[in-house]
Amino acid sequence: MGLTKTDLFTVKQNEIATMLKALGHPARVAILEYLIRVDSCICGDIVDELPLAQPTVSQHLKELKTAGLIKGSIEGTAICYCVDKESVSLLQSYFAGISLQLADKEKRCC
Repeated sequence: MGLTKTDLFTVKQNEIATMLKALGHPARVAILEYLIRVDSCICGDIVDELPLAQPTVSQHLKELKTAGLIKGSIEGTAICYCVDKESVSLLQSYFAGISLQLADKEKRCC
């Protein structure tokens, strides 16, 4: 397998790419949307919301947490997840910056 050469890119570029890769699966988008709708959540609640098995949901939660999009805290025997607002703000400012740059460009299309 080839090298990804992530060290050739900025920290911000790598952070954005990691978050966008995590959001590249519809189940993860659904999990994020669910966590936004509720204040907090236990993994079992998420399993009830999605048409996926518990181990599959756990794997998706792990990917979202690794990407920094969600946070989890242990409460007794359960893990409670919530959206990491700072990461969402980073994505929001990234796309706002792209939008501003595009608005400044001359209207040309390939």
